[in-house]
Amino acid sequence: MIRGVIFDFDGLILDTETPVFRSWQELYARFGQRLTLEDWAEVVGCSAREHYDPLERLQQRLGQPLDVERWRAWRYEREMALLAEQDLLPGVTERLEEARRLGLRLAVASSSPRPWVEGHLQRLGLWDYFQVVHTAEDVERTKPAPLLFQKALRSLALQPPEAIVFEDSPNGVTAAKAAGIFCVAVPNAVTQNLPLDHADLRITSLAEITLRQLIRER
Repeated sequence: MIRGVIFDFDGLILDTETPVFRSWQELYARFGQRLTLEDWAEVVGCSAREHYDPLERLQQRLGQPLDVERWRAWRYEREMALLAEQDLLPGVTERLEEARRLGLRLAVASSSPRPWVEGHLQRLGLWDYFQVVHTAEDVERTKPAPLLFQKALRSLALQPPEAIVFEDSPNGVTAAKAAGIFCVAVPNAVTQNLPLDHADLRITSLAEITLRQLIRER
């Protein structure tokens, strides 16, 4: 019996990944460089600082140091401007309301920093839906390691077969499967062409299937 649902945050609830990627692309372009989705794939769904520093990579390509503080600030301001244009992704509110009606326990498991995730959840009016929010600060290793999902299971008092995970990235799917949890891939504009075949199910958006249908057909 399914008793809980665990959601990723970035790229699943809110498309934060497109603004991040576009802002880095624009920064690279200012120096005559291209940042491709293939370059970016290794950072999607995990902690960027652990695995990938785009500004350091840019300096390596150019063969010269840059004003790091200046360009990090420029990139962040551009990301925030692009993010302000984003709405909740399709089906998010409907699935959260349905989960509440069904009495399911809900968690967020995100590789992003806690202030980022909590701030957005509160700003978007979603905070009260979740019993648990676990972020990068709560584990030694973020996705693709399974630790975030394992911690969410413990916090919700669930066993792996009692949960469903919604993820948008290969790293997230890998983490969910390593934790032994049924995983539904819901790719966004950045992740739709990345390998997600290791998910148990792939859908185009959270609006495509109800939780009742998913639980019945799982």
